[in-house]
Amino acid sequence: MEGVAFAADAAAGGAAGPGGLMSFLPLVLIFVVFYFLLIRPQQKKAKEHQEFIANLKKGDEVLTSGGLQGKITGLTDRVATLEIAENVRVKIARSYILGSLAGLEGGEKKEGAACSIGGG
Repeated sequence: MEGVAFAADAAAGGAAGPGGLMSFLPLVLIFVVFYFLLIRPQQKKAKEHQEFIANLKKGDEVLTSGGLQGKITGLTDRVATLEIAENVRVKIARSYILGSLAGLEGGEKKEGAACSIGGG
Protein backbone atom coordinates (compact mmCIF):
# COMPACT_ATOMS: atom_id res chain seq x y z
CA MET A 1 0.00 0.00 0.00
CA GLU A 2 2.87 2.36 0.73
CA GLY A 3 4.29 1.78 -2.75
CA VAL A 4 1.12 3.11 -4.37
CA ALA A 5 1.21 6.29 -2.24
CA PHE A 6 4.85 6.98 -3.14
CA ALA A 7 4.10 6.48 -6.82
CA ALA A 8 1.20 8.93 -6.70
CA ASP A 9 3.36 11.60 -5.01
CA ALA A 10 6.14 11.16 -7.57
CA ALA A 11 3.73 11.49 -10.49
CA ALA A 12 2.13 14.66 -9.08
CA GLY A 13 5.48 16.29 -8.34
CA GLY A 14 6.89 15.59 -11.79
CA ALA A 15 3.91 17.12 -13.62
CA ALA A 16 4.00 20.39 -11.66
CA GLY A 17 7.59 21.27 -12.62
CA PRO A 18 7.34 21.92 -16.38
CA GLY A 19 3.77 23.24 -16.13
CA GLY A 20 4.90 26.23 -14.03
CA LEU A 21 6.14 28.20 -17.01
CA MET A 22 3.16 27.21 -19.14
CA SER A 23 0.75 28.50 -16.50
CA PHE A 24 1.86 32.10 -17.24
CA LEU A 25 1.22 31.80 -20.96
CA PRO A 26 -2.57 32.37 -20.72
CA LEU A 27 -1.98 35.51 -18.60
CA VAL A 28 0.45 36.88 -21.17
CA LEU A 29 -1.97 36.14 -24.00
CA ILE A 30 -4.84 37.84 -22.13
CA PHE A 31 -2.70 40.94 -21.61
CA VAL A 32 -1.76 41.05 -25.31
CA VAL A 33 -5.42 40.76 -26.33
CA PHE A 34 -6.46 43.51 -23.89
CA TYR A 35 -3.69 45.76 -25.18
CA PHE A 36 -4.65 45.48 -28.83
CA LEU A 37 -8.43 45.49 -28.33
CA LEU A 38 -8.84 48.01 -25.49
CA ILE A 39 -5.78 50.00 -24.47
CA ARG A 40 -4.25 50.88 -27.85
CA PRO A 41 -7.49 52.06 -29.53
CA GLN A 42 -8.36 54.18 -26.50
CA GLN A 43 -4.95 55.86 -26.56
CA LYS A 44 -5.29 56.48 -30.30
CA LYS A 45 -8.72 58.06 -29.85
CA ALA A 46 -7.43 60.31 -27.04
CA LYS A 47 -4.51 61.43 -29.21
CA GLU A 48 -6.84 62.25 -32.12
CA HIS A 49 -9.11 64.26 -29.78
CA GLN A 50 -6.14 66.26 -28.46
CA GLU A 51 -5.08 67.05 -32.04
CA PHE A 52 -8.63 68.08 -32.93
CA ILE A 53 -8.83 70.42 -29.92
CA ALA A 54 -5.45 71.95 -30.80
CA ASN A 55 -6.55 72.61 -34.41
CA LEU A 56 -9.84 74.38 -33.64
CA LYS A 57 -10.36 77.72 -35.34
CA LYS A 58 -13.00 80.42 -35.56
CA GLY A 59 -15.97 79.47 -37.70
CA ASP A 60 -15.87 75.73 -36.94
CA GLU A 61 -19.23 74.25 -36.04
CA VAL A 62 -18.86 71.88 -33.12
CA LEU A 63 -20.76 69.72 -30.65
CA THR A 64 -20.02 69.86 -26.93
CA SER A 65 -20.27 67.04 -24.41
CA GLY A 66 -23.30 68.82 -22.92
CA GLY A 67 -25.12 68.58 -26.24
CA LEU A 68 -24.74 72.19 -27.36
CA GLN A 69 -24.19 72.79 -31.06
CA GLY A 70 -22.68 76.05 -32.15
CA LYS A 71 -20.14 77.98 -34.15
CA ILE A 72 -16.85 78.99 -32.59
CA THR A 73 -16.57 82.78 -32.41
CA GLY A 74 -13.59 83.10 -30.09
CA LEU A 75 -10.72 80.95 -28.83
CA THR A 76 -8.14 81.13 -26.08
CA ASP A 77 -5.76 78.46 -24.91
CA ARG A 78 -8.38 77.00 -22.50
CA VAL A 79 -11.75 78.48 -23.44
CA ALA A 80 -13.85 78.51 -26.60
CA THR A 81 -16.75 80.91 -27.17
CA LEU A 82 -19.67 79.34 -29.03
CA GLU A 83 -22.54 81.13 -30.69
CA ILE A 84 -25.48 78.78 -30.17
CA ALA A 85 -28.15 81.17 -31.47
CA GLU A 86 -28.18 84.66 -32.92
CA ASN A 87 -26.47 86.95 -30.37
CA VAL A 88 -26.34 84.12 -27.78
CA ARG A 89 -22.80 83.16 -26.86
CA VAL A 90 -21.49 80.78 -24.23
CA LYS A 91 -17.98 80.10 -23.04
CA ILE A 92 -16.90 76.52 -22.51
CA ALA A 93 -13.65 74.72 -21.79
CA ARG A 94 -12.03 73.47 -24.99
CA SER A 95 -11.76 69.95 -23.58
CA TYR A 96 -15.57 69.67 -23.54
CA ILE A 97 -15.78 69.96 -27.33
CA LEU A 98 -16.44 66.48 -28.71
CA GLY A 99 -16.15 66.99 -32.43
CA SER A 100 -17.32 68.81 -35.51
CA LEU A 101 -20.88 68.88 -36.76
CA ALA A 102 -19.68 68.14 -40.29
CA GLY A 103 -18.55 64.71 -39.09
CA LEU A 104 -21.97 64.08 -37.54
CA GLU A 105 -24.07 65.12 -40.50
CA GLY A 106 -22.15 63.02 -43.02
CA GLY A 107 -20.30 65.98 -44.47
CA GLU A 108 -16.61 65.93 -45.17
CA LYS A 109 -14.78 63.96 -42.54
CA LYS A 110 -12.64 66.11 -40.28
CA GLU A 111 -9.80 64.79 -38.22
CA GLY A 112 -10.26 64.31 -34.53
CA ALA A 113 -13.02 62.95 -32.40
CA ALA A 114 -15.72 63.64 -34.98
CA CYS A 115 -15.44 60.01 -36.07
CA SER A 116 -16.26 58.72 -32.60
CA ILE A 117 -19.49 60.70 -32.26
CA GLY A 118 -22.39 58.71 -33.55
CA GLY A 119 -20.45 55.47 -33.99
CA GLY A 120 -18.69 56.40 -37.27
